[in-house]
Amino acid sequence: MKSLKNNQLYRLSVAQFLETIREPEVLFWGMIFPVLISIGLGLAFTQKSELKFQVLVVEEQPTELDSLLRIYAQPILRNGQEAHVWKVTDQVLGNTGFTFVHSDWRSAIVALKRGEADMIVSDSLGKVAYHFDPHNSQAQLVYLKLSSLIQSPVSVMDTGQSPVEPLTLKGVRYIDFLVPGLISFGIMSSIMWGISYTIIERRSQKLLRRMVATPMKKSNFLIALMFVRILMNVVEALILFFFAWLLFDIHIQGNIGALVVLFLAGNLAFTGIGVLVSSRTSRTEVGTGWINAVTMPMMILSGIFFSYHNFPEWSIGLIKLLPLTALTDGIRSIFNEGGGWMEILSPSIALSLFGITCFIAGMRLFKWY
Repeated sequence: MKSLKNNQLYRLSVAQFLETIREPEVLFWGMIFPVLISIGLGLAFTQKSELKFQVLVVEEQPTELDSLLRIYAQPILRNGQEAHVWKVTDQVLGNTGFTFVHSDWRSAIVALKRGEADMIVSDSLGKVAYHFDPHNSQAQLVYLKLSSLIQSPVSVMDTGQSPVEPLTLKGVRYIDFLVPGLISFGIMSSIMWGISYTIIERRSQKLLRRMVATPMKKSNFLIALMFVRILMNVVEALILFFFAWLLFDIHIQGNIGALVVLFLAGNLAFTGIGVLVSSRTSRTEVGTGWINAVTMPMMILSGIFFSYHNFPEWSIGLIKLLPLTALTDGIRSIFNEGGGWMEILSPSIALSLFGITCFIAGMRLFKWY
């Protein structure tokens, strides 16, 4: 034990670990914030809550909508103005509530621009005309629900004949999609800011120059930095998974050993990127720009919060080449599809080789002062 305490790598690792955990911001953004995101989005997309839509009515003459509102809707006062609330109960697809407010065109357009309403309906020869952005998925949903309701309100409100059979399989919920993405995103963010920014900041403060002037081995400093950051990533991932399991009953359906290997390969890949990004600059402003240039595109493109298949078809192949995409897809396959060693073999090798290549290139360019 005495020889261990006198070991240079051990003491560097302990010092780096204590320096990391003493910062409240590190603990919050690394451990608590991902949990809060998963809880918030999980509750938003997994609970049986009522869909609420705001519809503005601009009419010069009564339409079939007016007669339906008198029969099925409940009149209310909204901001001193009369409105109607029409609620449709559906035990399978979830309840839907429409709030109809009469308005003029000018006010209706302004409200639509501000996001205060989802759709405008007007009269067209006594019929209902729908006005909305056809590229807005929320407005499309409002149109489909409202048009079917107006055409046949009795059949829509009678949900006993619904042909929909809800899926109850594990892995198909949004929270099942989200948590693996948050784990991989946490790995990238933790390493890029925990390693890259730390190195750049210490170089700007002339601390690296002082450290290499001591008998310290340069490799021990970087190894200690990487070891502590990977250890923190393990703790962060375990905390996130614990709360996801506790609140949303998430399970790992695949091989846990394969998950560990893929997790380490992802850490290795982003460690190499982190060292390469921080290899030269001594200005924190420049370093922050480089870190954001690496992390922001991958955060948007790699399917953390939504599927990257929403992007144009020509870009899918390029998106799959991103390290974060490979890591996220691999973790999701283990969590939700029961993936094992064969599924993670290719991404693990690719991530490891990419990380080692970036690390070697970073060390050749590395400037200690």
